[in-house]
Formats: sequence, C-alpha cells, structure tokens
Amino acid sequence: MAKELLLDGNTLTISSVEKFLFTNQKVKLSQNAKRKINESRKLVEKWISEEKVIYGVTTGFGEFANVNISFDQIKQLQENLIISHAVGVGEMLPLFIVKIMMLLRVNALAKGHSGIRISTIELLIEMINKNIIPLIPSQGSVGSSGDLAPLSHLVLAMIGKGKVFEAKNIFNVNIAKKDAMLSIKVLKKYKLSPAVLEAKEGLALINGTQMMTAFAVYNCIHAKRIAKLSDISGALTHEALRATDKAYDSRLHALRPYPGQINSAKNMLTLLNKSEIRDSHIENDPRVQDSYSLRCIPQVHGASRDAIDYVCSKVEIEINSANDNPLIFPNEGDHLEGGNFHGQPMALAMDFLGIALSELANISERRTERLVNGSLSMLPRFLARNGGINSGLMIVQYTAASLVSENKVLAHPASVDSIPTSANQEDHNSMGSIAARKCFQILKNVQKVLAIEIFAACQGIEFLKPLKCGVGTSLVYNKVREFIKPLNDDRELHKDLEVIIKLVEENTLLETLENKIKLL
Repeated sequence: MAKELLLDGNTLTISSVEKFLFTNQKVKLSQNAKRKINESRKLVEKWISEEKVIYGVTTGFGEFANVNISFDQIKQLQENLIISHAVGVGEMLPLFIVKIMMLLRVNALAKGHSGIRISTIELLIEMINKNIIPLIPSQGSVGSSGDLAPLSHLVLAMIGKGKVFEAKNIFNVNIAKKDAMLSIKVLKKYKLSPAVLEAKEGLALINGTQMMTAFAVYNCIHAKRIAKLSDISGALTHEALRATDKAYDSRLHALRPYPGQINSAKNMLTLLNKSEIRDSHIENDPRVQDSYSLRCIPQVHGASRDAIDYVCSKVEIEINSANDNPLIFPNEGDHLEGGNFHGQPMALAMDFLGIALSELANISERRTERLVNGSLSMLPRFLARNGGINSGLMIVQYTAASLVSENKVLAHPASVDSIPTSANQEDHNSMGSIAARKCFQILKNVQKVLAIEIFAACQGIEFLKPLKCGVGTSLVYNKVREFIKPLNDDRELHKDLEVIIKLVEENTLLETLENKIKLL
C-alpha cells in the first residue's frame, strides 16, 4: 500500500495529487495542522460565548449579512446554508474530479484559518479513504463566492442528506446517477455518523474554489503528458514525411531561449536519433526547409509548454491556499472578511490552458492533413493501398478537423464574462468553473487529435519500409503495432481510433517510451 499522504495545508503538489489519485492513497492530517485547526476553533467558540456579531458565524449570508442569528439557531443556520445552496444541475461530475475536490477542501481547512472542528474534517477524510464519493451536478457555480453549489452537494452527503457512490473504481465511465445511494445509508454501513454542523462549519466547507481547482489539477496532470505526446506525434509525422531535422539544431534555439522551445527541440532530436529514414535522404534532399507545422514544432509546442508550466505554478498556489470567508487568525485573536474565495486566478489560468492545449491540436491536425494529402506527402493519396477502391484515411482527417473546430469554440474565455448575483452584493463573478470544465473538454479533444496523428503517421511509415525509424519513434511505432495492424484494405477505422485513443488516454504510449528514453 502506498504511504499515506499527510496534509498540512502548505505542501501539496500536483504530482502528489496525481499519486493520490492513481494509487488510491489514503490521507490524514499532520499533527501541526491539527494543532492549528484546534486553535482556530477555540477562538470561534469564544466569540460565540461572547455573542459577537461575525459574518457567517452569527449572521446570515450574502445579502442577509445584516441579519443577526441567535445562539439557539446557529446549527439550523449552517444546515439551511447547505440545503439551500445545493442547487446544482446537469450531468454529474466525474468521480475522480469529486475525489480531488474532497482532498483539496481538506488541505485548505488544514491551514487552520477556517474555524472548523477536527471531527468534521475527519469525517470528510474517512469518506475519502473509503471512496465514498458524493454525487455532484456539474453546473451551477459562478466561481466567486467559491464553488458554492458543487461544494454544497459535497457537504449534503456529509450531513446524510445527499447521495453518494461506493466507488471501487473512480475512473468508471459507466457509473450513472441511478447508481448513487442515499448517503445516510452508506455512512451507516461504514459506522460513520453524519456531521451536525456547528457555527461557521457550513460556510468553511463551501466557501472555496475546489471544483474549478480539482479540474485544474487534473488538467495540469494530463497537459504535461500531452506536451510530450505532441512531440512524439510530431516526430512520427516527421519520419513519415521524410522531413529535415535541421530546424531542431540547438544553436538555433539558443538564440531564442524560451525553455519550452529548447526542450521541445531536444525532444525531437532524441526521438529521431539514429533514424534510417532520415539518413536515407540527408545528402540529396532537394527541400531547403519544411512547412511550418514541422519546422516550427519547437516554437509552437514550446509556447504551449511554457503556458502549461505557468498555469500549473498558479494551480499549486491555489491548492495550498485558504479560500473561505471570514478567515481566522488565532495568534492575533482576529478575523477578517475578504475575498479569497474569488476564482479569478483559476478562471484566467484555465482559459489560458485551454488556448495552449488547443494550439497543440491545431498544429497536429495540419500535420495529419499533410500526411493524407498526396500532393504534399510524397506518399500514396490518403495513405491508401489501391486508392480508389480504398479510401484509406481520407475521413480520419475530417474527424481531427471537427475536434479542432470544436476546440476553437471552447477556447473562447469564460473569465471575460460576469453576471452579478446575490442582489448585486456579488457583482463580479469569475466563471472559473466554466473555464475549468471547458478546458477539461478541450484536453479530451486534444488527446483524440494527437491519437489520430499518431495513427496516420504510423500508416505513412509503412510505405517507407524496410527503413527504420529513430530510437524513440521506433518504440512508439512498435507499441502501436502491437494493437493495430497496418491498413492494407479499408476497414471500420473507428475501431482502430478507439484503440489508439485509449493508448493515449491511458498514457500507454508515453510510458512505453519513457521506460527507455526520458523526454523533457
């Protein structure tokens, strides 16, 4: 069993979330986090005993902040907050996104500035460790007073009023709303008592950016893989089109030293190293330079790589932030009302990431077009044997074009929009949850576009045999051929695409390569 993930509110990383997610790692609070949580809670209870007027503790919420709540109504206030705010609609969030949400909420509370009881946090941790995953609708957050609606559905399960999944496999794509069970029954099965929320606790649990940030973490995990896979797909096409590798010379990139550009160029040379295909025409190649989609791979892929690194650096700040309201400072005996729940940092980051990923698909589709276009490729038209009776990969490029076009619509930024809510008290909203969900869909589309390019490039390489690919490209080509045979006559290609897409989504191709050759 993987070692437990210790949460302290300060040291969580994207890579540690990745390990947690894919190894079913258990979590617990650090001792220092427990100490800080207790100190914060003691201060909240002191204020209650002194009958202080504090937003969200002894007052209503939002526009009702001017309504004072008596001591005997505090528990009802917190429960009403959850049941009134759990108004999400639409398809349910993927279970792996919800599990990341739960982890991130615990980590934010572990900072000790939220005034929640340890017993309440421990219930959430027990649900994480037992894979009791709340059913959460995907739509309804404007991403500014936190992801209020989605997080309220999460807490609804904690208080025994929502629905949950007993998720042995959080990546199960066949699970549906009908499979959800009443949370009270599942909690009872595991001998867990539903939370009875005390002062501040409901607000502490739902004021936060955890839905958009959960998507952001997942998007970053896969964006880093996609950046490498883009170099792989580009290198395979480079082989099939018998392109020149002069444009990847390190001397050229040293004169424009963007880190992503330099690393992408190095990856291309690593992948193409010892290519018999390249060596076969290096002396008498009449072409001075290749098209942009080949020649400018380092510049285009590199720009997206740098954008991914920028975005992921912001995500790592967010996952270690206290983002509810008010925040409590036990050492000073003080609290502050503010706006750390506002999702603008993640909204902008997810819009930027969506654009960066879309560009990787854009240039990939252009390379696929060159592969199937006989007037550009010096290969059989549409990579078909016996063209005419066979259409080959003619329509495969259509599919890539469709996905790229869809991404162009999805890449329109959500963060430039704002619709006021709560009687104009909340008059600027980030729409970060929309940006994050759009980015997630873009990411899935990009994976498919790259898979299509790899599929087409491998077919193109068939016409260059017996010449062999480079050290890196051979590893990927051979892995593809373990699952998909060359196309000699037309067949149902959607079945082949399902296979190659799965190899991309499950990271099989990249892992195969990196077991032997590490890319930057």
